[in-house]
Order: sequence, then C-alpha cells, then structure tokens
Amino acid sequence: MQTIGNVWLWGGFGAVVIIALLIDLVLMRHGGPHKVTFKEALWWSVGWVVLALAFNGGLWYYLNETAGQVVANKVGLEFLTGYLVEKALAVDNIFVFLMIMGYFAVPEEQRQKVLIIGILGAIVLRTIMIFAGSVLLTKFHWLLYVFGAFLLFTGWKMWFSAGQEPDLETNPALRWMRKHLRLLPDYAGNALSVMRDGKRWYTPLFVVLILIAVTDVIFAVDSIPAIFAITTDPFIVLTSNVFAVLGLRAMFFLLAGMADRFHLLPYGLALVLAFIGIKMMLIDIFKIPTPISLGVVAVIIAATVVLSLKNPPKTGDA
Repeated sequence: MQTIGNVWLWGGFGAVVIIALLIDLVLMRHGGPHKVTFKEALWWSVGWVVLALAFNGGLWYYLNETAGQVVANKVGLEFLTGYLVEKALAVDNIFVFLMIMGYFAVPEEQRQKVLIIGILGAIVLRTIMIFAGSVLLTKFHWLLYVFGAFLLFTGWKMWFSAGQEPDLETNPALRWMRKHLRLLPDYAGNALSVMRDGKRWYTPLFVVLILIAVTDVIFAVDSIPAIFAITTDPFIVLTSNVFAVLGLRAMFFLLAGMADRFHLLPYGLALVLAFIGIKMMLIDIFKIPTPISLGVVAVIIAATVVLSLKNPPKTGDA
C-alpha cells in the first residue's frame, strides 16, 4: 500500500476530526435538544466545508515543504476531487434520510441524535472498508475493473430510478425487525428500548437508527469504489471521505425544506458515477488526469443544480 500518510499526518488528521466532533457535540447540546434552523444549518455547512479546505491547504503546504510542489499539487487535487465526489453522493444519501425520518415522523428534537450516531457509525464503517479495499487492490489489481463495472451499473440504476421514492414497506431490514422484534408505535423520549411487563420493546427511534445504519452501508458500498478511481492512497481516500461525512448533519437540516427543488440532482449523480466507472475501467489504457476529472464532476453537479432551480418540478413530481 503506497501512501503519503505518515505518523504526523495520521495523527494530525485524527486530532482535527476528534476536536471537530467534540466541538460539534458540545454546541449541539447547547441549550438542549432543539429544532435546527436554516440559518444555523447554513453556517455549520459552511464551517465544515471551510474545515475540509483548510485541511487540504495544510496538507498541500506540508507536502510542498517535504516532497515538492509537484507531489503537493497532485495530492491536493486528488483530495479536492474525492471530497467533491463524496459530498455530491452524500446529498442523495440525505434525501433517503429525509424520507426515513418523515416516514417515522421523527420529532425535530430527536433528529440531531439520530444523525450524530449515524455519522459516527459511518466514520468507523468507512475506515474499515477503505483499508480493506486498499489491501485488496494492492493484491488484486483487476478489482478496479469490477469496481468500475459496479459503478456503471449503479449509475444506470440511479438514472432510471430517479424520481421514484423508495418504498419502505418493502425494505428487508424493516420487515425483519417487524417480524422478530417487539416494536412500540410511539416514541419514549430518547429511549431506544423500554421494559414493559418483563419484556423488552423497541421504540421507533431504534428502528430509524437501524435503517440509517443500513443506508450508510449501502452508501459506502456505492461511494468508496468511486474515490478509488481518483486515488488508491488510503490516506487521501479516508480523509476526503471523512470530511464529506462530517458535514452530513448540517447538510441534512440545510436541505430539509429544499429537497424537492433539486429534483434533477439524481440524474447528475448517475452521470458522475458512470463517468467514474468508465475512468476506472480505462485506467490501464488511458488515465484521465485528475484536473479533468475534477472539472467534469463539478460541471455535472453544477449543471444539474442550476437546471433543477430553473425548472421546478411539476406538481406530483418527486
């Protein structure tokens, strides 16, 4: 496994993430559970983006001093491209979160708890999957073609399922829980389960957390192969992933009332996945330069956002 990561870079990254999470948790609890306003979510979203860019700037400066400008520029572009891809794919994940929380009528005060637990779980999951993927790619180069084909299939599937809201009633995880667990119809404050008549019953909050976790797994399976098309360095793959995930909670509340306005975004994400899949499958024939990849992804996302705003969905459309 070739990586720019050394003990100082890994240590610095870990410190930044831990401090950022602690600050987020402390401020989240400030004033007790509350409904997050659009203004609050906007400032937090901007803050997470600035933090990611500052980390990238610090990484560039360190590499420029220790490895030279060519390496620093290369790594900086790889991080930025990976971050943009993961951030864009996270939007689709948030739309699913909104649907799940709306379906179970999660109280506004409980949504922060669900999201922060989901984010912590996502960080742990991605760390495991990224290192496992890096080891596998080191030993089996042909897996790049498998990942590329998978991304093409995922992009095709996303394109033709755009606008169709998932049917939670047919969700395997939800069906399993309803069959094997005692589920309460109502919430019990922050409790995930309660004891009644000597039997344990699980609240809707527990069900939502499980469904969020399952969604995280599915999202990771889709998104992690995408960034391996940009770089196979586990340090860049993990850092760009984690910084994209850290802003999920703020982005959720930012998009909570605007999801319908970005109705064309799933088509853009499908094109991004297809492009990355093609890039991955051509890697041994023609390696698409990272600046071009960054430009293509940025243009696709920007175009679909602008088109969504200029052409609002018709009544009854998703």
